Amino acid sequence: METRRHSVFLSKLLGIRQQWIGCVMLCAGISLTIAPAAHAQQVGAAQNTPPPIIDPNVQRRTVDESDIDSENFEITPFAGFQTIEDFGNDVVYGVRLGYHVSESFFVEAAYGAATAGTTSFEELSGGAPFLTDEERDFVVYDLSLGYNFNGEIFFADGVAFNTDFYVLAGGGGTDFGGDERFTLTLGAGYRVLLTDYLSLRLDVRDHIFNSDLIGEEKSTHNMAYTLGVSVFF
Repeated sequence: METRRHSVFLSKLLGIRQQWIGCVMLCAGISLTIAPAAHAQQVGAAQNTPPPIIDPNVQRRTVDESDIDSENFEITPFAGFQTIEDFGNDVVYGVRLGYHVSESFFVEAAYGAATAGTTSFEELSGGAPFLTDEERDFVVYDLSLGYNFNGEIFFADGVAFNTDFYVLAGGGGTDFGGDERFTLTLGAGYRVLLTDYLSLRLDVRDHIFNSDLIGEEKSTHNMAYTLGVSVFF
């Protein structure tokens, strides 16, 4: 009787053990089935994720700019054309010396010389000239205050030059017709900085003074159009 009880107990124990082993194997199978599916789902989601709208990794290009040298003085030999009211046009040449007080303001002294032609009355009448050869020398000197509007110009990819558009006003004198006359100077110009010490300048200036050489005294406008090369030192 006792032996039978032990047999029944062992049979039940083995049955419970087989049930636990079956449960463990079932759970392991389910895990092996779900894991690859979940991994595949994660990979697919990563592949289908759209790229960011803004890429934070921006590649910046290198631009070579020419700046004004640290020195503040500027000397500019120039040449161009000078109109002398009532006396035609002539070649003008001279020099300018400037000092840059700041990035925006500068002062400049200028000297220019040209030779006046003959008036239309002299050409038509064939009479004696109004002026001698010495009196036809047209010499202008002035001191001006200028203001820069800084800018930049691009010639090619990665090549840029700093520029200045500037206006100026000043006063001085004009020796012409055997007399010296007070002169008001108004002008504008454009500067391109080729290197840190060299620049190219285009200037337009109006030298205004009163003259009575051919009649009643009047205010004359004498325009100068010049091209110069500046050196900073």
